[in-house]
Amino acid sequence: RWAQGIIAQRSIPLSIEGRAYLGTGQKLRCSNPLPWRSLIQAIHGFRETEIAQWSEESREILQRVRDMAFPPGVSQLSLVHVLDLDKTGYIKPHIDSVKFCGCTIAGLSLLSSSVMRLVSEQNPEDWMDLFLPRRSLYILRGTARYEFTHEILKDKESFFDGQKIPRERRISVICRNLPVLPAPT
Repeated sequence: RWAQGIIAQRSIPLSIEGRAYLGTGQKLRCSNPLPWRSLIQAIHGFRETEIAQWSEESREILQRVRDMAFPPGVSQLSLVHVLDLDKTGYIKPHIDSVKFCGCTIAGLSLLSSSVMRLVSEQNPEDWMDLFLPRRSLYILRGTARYEFTHEILKDKESFFDGQKIPRERRISVICRNLPVLPAPT
């Protein structure tokens, strides 16, 4: 039962990482789209948006992420969630709502390394820290997706294996699949 379904630290080669989120050329704007409203209280020091239009190079990178994260034929959310977390920002423990997100969450970590903590909802003594280096991909599915909270630690708490992992501004590009709705009765 221990956090099955975690895939982490796959390095994704990116040639334009410094151009705010994969070279879309857009400025990140604050928005609170309805599906993410429940997350607003869990995230501090951030801006976010959802993007449908990407550069050709970015589309290729996102397709590689999707190919690694989702089995063929799985319906995915068309909009990609982009979260810009300030150096002082952090994400409190949460489980993404099953109303708005399916069984898999795939996040590409850009600009800064960070530490993600997963904690069992049933037994908080069961926890794991994941080192997410800059340009890494993490994928949460199965037990890790549904039964463990995930959070990005504050800079002052950002340690992995006894080593300080300095946090800077972090952009995450998050792909999700559609929730599976129950069949009508």
